Amino acid sequence: MITFLYDRTFDGILTAVFDAYSRKTFPDALLSEGGQLPLFREGTYTVITDETKAQRVWKALQKKLTPSALSCLTVSYLSELPELDMPLFRYICKAVEAPQSIETNFADEDVLMVTSTYRKVTYERLRILQFVRFQKASDGTYFALMEPQYNVIPLAITHFKDRFADQPFLLYDKRRDYGYYYDKNELTRVSFADKLPHFLTGKLNERLIAEDEKLFQELWRTYFKAICIKERMNPRKQKKDMPVRYWKYLTEKQ
Repeated sequence: MITFLYDRTFDGILTAVFDAYSRKTFPDALLSEGGQLPLFREGTYTVITDETKAQRVWKALQKKLTPSALSCLTVSYLSELPELDMPLFRYICKAVEAPQSIETNFADEDVLMVTSTYRKVTYERLRILQFVRFQKASDGTYFALMEPQYNVIPLAITHFKDRFADQPFLLYDKRRDYGYYYDKNELTRVSFADKLPHFLTGKLNERLIAEDEKLFQELWRTYFKAICIKERMNPRKQKKDMPVRYWKYLTEKQ
């Protein structure tokens, strides 16, 4: 078994494709650096991510795939699923070699895997748009904490920037420990070494929360209860439409 090790970046996987063709050696496993290696392996090669190599592979893909298929590759990568590494690697190789686009060949297991993952990631993005609940801090900044299953905040952040164009906000991914801060002019990726309580609970405390925010939260909870028709309650469907893992950050569920 030939094993390639890489840094699990998208440029890293493109570089791995370039190196595989250069070396005329293709991996049976594509693993992250520092991960557990297979017990029985013929050789191990460490991929050094190279932007120039990655761009050459990307340009080759642009000649073979439509923009939507290219988006499928980059978005599926945001799933961060380790089991996607080899299917994504093989998809790229097949796309480069094929005389015509393979993007609709769902009989191919790698194409199907990548496309299915793309759909899961885009659905998670939609859920973020639906279930984010911002809280207004006393300084006027809107704060929201999320733990998406996939790394989808980069896909959703433009929506919030456009929606809150005249309001400063911070949207933070607790699971991946980074977020985006918008100051009404620029969007900046941020990460905090010191974890204040609201980065753990997702709730601003009494000292930080704006006075009118308390009122709005209470009004929203009251409205949510008022529109509920007990005779039509369907907990099973509610959990399907609004997964329980989001509830701890939803104002109406407090």
